[in-house]
Amino acid sequence: MAGEWEGKSKGTVLGYKIFIFFIQKLGVRAAYGLLYFVALYYVFFAGKSTRSIHYYFKKRLKYSASKSLISIFKSYYTFGKTIIDKAAISSGLKNRFTQECDGVENIIDLLDKKQGGILISAHVGNFEIAEFFFEEIDTRSQISLVTTDVEHQNIKEYMEKVTIRSKVKFILVKDDMSHIFEINNALTNGELVCFTGDRYMKGQKVMTESLMGKEANFPAGPFLLASRLNVPVLFVYVMKQTNKHYHLYARRAEVKNRDAQGLLKKYTESVEWMLKKYPLQWFNYFDFWDTND
Repeated sequence: MAGEWEGKSKGTVLGYKIFIFFIQKLGVRAAYGLLYFVALYYVFFAGKSTRSIHYYFKKRLKYSASKSLISIFKSYYTFGKTIIDKAAISSGLKNRFTQECDGVENIIDLLDKKQGGILISAHVGNFEIAEFFFEEIDTRSQISLVTTDVEHQNIKEYMEKVTIRSKVKFILVKDDMSHIFEINNALTNGELVCFTGDRYMKGQKVMTESLMGKEANFPAGPFLLASRLNVPVLFVYVMKQTNKHYHLYARRAEVKNRDAQGLLKKYTESVEWMLKKYPLQWFNYFDFWDTND
C-alpha cells in the first residue's frame, strides 16, 4: 500500500557529520546556511518525497502552481532546520533556544493525578525534541515515548556518540508485540504514554478518517487503546515558531468511552488546526493519502 511509511528517514553519516561540525564549530546559523543547498538538492533529486509534498500543497492546501513549488523548498528547508535544532539541543546547546507552553497544565494535571493517560502527536513541527520539554515537566519520570528503532543503524550510533542522551523513557515497538505489555504496565502505574498517530508500518491494523479533505489511513493502535482503556487523552505538538523559539501545544480530547473512530476524528481535526497555523511543518514525505493525483 503506497500510504504506509517505510520506517526510515533519508540521510548519510557523512551528512550528519558535516552538520554536527558546522553546529559545534561555526554555530547553528552557519548550519542553516549550508542547509539552503541541501534543500535545493532534495527539491530536484528526491522524486518520491517531492511529489508527495507537492500533492499536499497543491491538492490539499489548494496552493497555486507557483506557490506550491516555492513551498516545496520552504518545507525541506524548515524540516532541515528542525533536524539541526535537535542536534544542537542534544549537543548541549539547549540554552540557545527559547520555548513557551500552551496547555502544559493539562500534562502536569495528569502527572499529579497519577491516573495514567495517553499523549498523541503527529509528524508536524519538531516533536522529536518533545523529550527535552518533557524532561523539565516530568521530574518523576512518568512519561514514556513509544517509538520505532529502525533508523539507519550507522547514523544512530554516530549521533549517540556526539549528543547528550535524554533521560525520558522510551518504549520500542517490537515485532513480537511485547511493547504492548510495557504500554499497559505504564498506564496501570499511572504514567503517561506518548504516541505519534499519523504513521503506520506494513502489517499494522489501520483506521480511516478524513484529513485535509481526503480519506487517509492511520495506525489503529493508539486510538483503540485510548478509547478502550478510558484514560484521558491529550493531543501534543511542538512547533518551530522562529529560528530560536519553539511552542508546545497540549489540548485535552473529549470523546466517549470505546469510541475509537470519534477519537481519531478529533485527532484529525486537531492536526488540521495545527497545519492551518503552520502549513510548512507537515513532514510526512511519502504518499500519505495513497494517491497519485
